[in-house]
Amino acid sequence: MQADPEFLGPLPYSPLWTWTGLALLLLLAAWYTFVFASTRRPGPRTPAGSGSLTDLPALQSAYLQRITDAEREAAAGNISARAAHQQISLLLRRFVRDATGVDAPRMTYADLASHPLPAAAKAVGALYPGEFGSEPLPAVASSAAAAREAVRSWS
Repeated sequence: MQADPEFLGPLPYSPLWTWTGLALLLLLAAWYTFVFASTRRPGPRTPAGSGSLTDLPALQSAYLQRITDAEREAAAGNISARAAHQQISLLLRRFVRDATGVDAPRMTYADLASHPLPAAAKAVGALYPGEFGSEPLPAVASSAAAAREAVRSWS
């Protein structure tokens, strides 16, 4: 018995639909790649051919100016003497961090003394009475001078 001549089987899809679907998937993948690549944070840049990590004279000059600014703020009465001592100590510790890479702002005096940075430990120890001592506090100018001397003598 033969098949019914009026009955026709399903028609095959056109290959155009297959290629259109693949093209849409490729466009979607390209879009996600573009979005992720364009919103990615840039990585750290290191200058090519840089022999030294820091420019020590420029760093010293910048921190000497900041120490002088803190001393002037205290002399003008804009900040208290204790706050000036603490700011000068923090500036000295940040200078040590920027000059050596050692995280000195987070270290105690005992940590600094046990670390191979005797000049930094000595300078921070000289600033402790102004930061944590009882009243009357030492002069801000003497703490600033000690910090400046430590920064200048750094090599």
